[in-house]
Amino acid sequence: QVRLVESGGGLVQAGGSLRLSCVASGPPFDNYAMGWFRQAPGKEREFVASINWSGMSTKYADSVKGRFTISRENAKLMGWLQMNSLKPEDTAVYYCATTSNFHGPTGEGWYDYWGQGTQVTVSS
Repeated sequence: QVRLVESGGGLVQAGGSLRLSCVASGPPFDNYAMGWFRQAPGKEREFVASINWSGMSTKYADSVKGRFTISRENAKLMGWLQMNSLKPEDTAVYYCATTSNFHGPTGEGWYDYWGQGTQVTVSS
């Protein structure tokens, strides 16, 4: 079983940056693709970004493309989401998740293990 712990959330002004981290424990990290999802108040959870098992392939939601960057380092059992040019509409709880689908799909139904989430609040 994979255990995931996110950190790095906080309060930031619009236009600012945050870097979220996700630390994994359990089976070898390179057995899994990783994704980031978010859920804003009153909204459904949505896909943000994913990265395949090797880190060589990434996907992004259109709303974050060009502003967010997903990365991972398997040897460190860690993944990151670098968020730049943040907007108030990026305010949400952000979750990292892993899937045995190596390609890093966008649908949350593919993901087996989830972290507890970290709050990101962007003020205008």
